[in-house]
Amino acid sequence: MTANPNSIFRLRKHADYQRVYKASRKQFAKQMSYFFTLRPQLGADGTPVRDADASSPRVGLTVGKVMGKAVDRNRIKRRMREAVRKNLATLNTPVDVVLHPRRSVIDLDYPTLEREVASVFRAIQKAAERQPREGAVQPMSSRSR
Repeated sequence: MTANPNSIFRLRKHADYQRVYKASRKQFAKQMSYFFTLRPQLGADGTPVRDADASSPRVGLTVGKVMGKAVDRNRIKRRMREAVRKNLATLNTPVDVVLHPRRSVIDLDYPTLEREVASVFRAIQKAAERQPREGAVQPMSSRSR
């Protein structure tokens, strides 16, 4: 059985979702809210995190029952996954992202949804570049010399 090449870019485990929720604050866009955090390379026990590719982002979706019946929720997830797949190249840091779309996504035309996901990913990339990486060496300031 061959694995889907896009599946490595998806958050799958409950613990990963919980880590992202704990490590970040809720951010808002027009059609969705989102959480993100830089992915640590080492786990709490000091061992390397399994399936932690050093350069690839991972994205998870949450679509709760308040979003409608299963047919509607699945349609939202399919549309969101496709928009994420097309815009994933925008993220080039090892970041974990959880997207939580609003109900209005089901009626939104697809190009608008794709632009929204792209703008969220650009905002995440810009914020991730500002955050210091765990274990990275901080440059010495000119005052301390």
